[in-house]
Amino acid sequence: MTNELPHEPDTAAPPAEPVAVTEATVVPEMPTQPPTAPSASKKRLGSLAAGLLGLAAGAALVGGAWAITANIGPGKPDTFTLEGSFSLTDGSSVVSDGDAGCRGSGGYDDIQEGTSVTVYDASGSVVATGALGDSKGAPYSLCTFKVAVDDVPKGEKYYKVEVSHRGTVQMTAEEAEAGELAATLG
Repeated sequence: MTNELPHEPDTAAPPAEPVAVTEATVVPEMPTQPPTAPSASKKRLGSLAAGLLGLAAGAALVGGAWAITANIGPGKPDTFTLEGSFSLTDGSSVVSDGDAGCRGSGGYDDIQEGTSVTVYDASGSVVATGALGDSKGAPYSLCTFKVAVDDVPKGEKYYKVEVSHRGTVQMTAEEAEAGELAATLG
């Protein structure tokens, strides 16, 4: 027996042969660290920007829809001007003001240019108001006032018209819209 150890085969790699480096064989350097995922703050900023953009777009759509429907909505109801005349017929209660017109006197002194005219609908609700207009008359005879009440809503079967507090005169919708008011007092 010998104290010698058996010889083991040489497992070391043979020395590398030098490699000639040419442009065609240049290998790009590998990064020392792997690529990183986007940071959480960048993700939050992106989400925030997307949310704000969505909010702005939504507000624009709602605002646009509101503007369109506001202009095509039900709007103001159709109206007309109730026109005609109101006459004070009691000759003893008419005072002529010359070229300035005429007015009532005695028990009719509330009848003059500017006296209130009220228009009621079929249910008795006030729908429009106006006033007696220009007057024309002669001493101790008839005194006639122009009547024009604007913005009377269409759609009623009939209307009632009252001058001052003297009671109502009823007329059909057709008469009212045609300007056929011809009321008298006295």
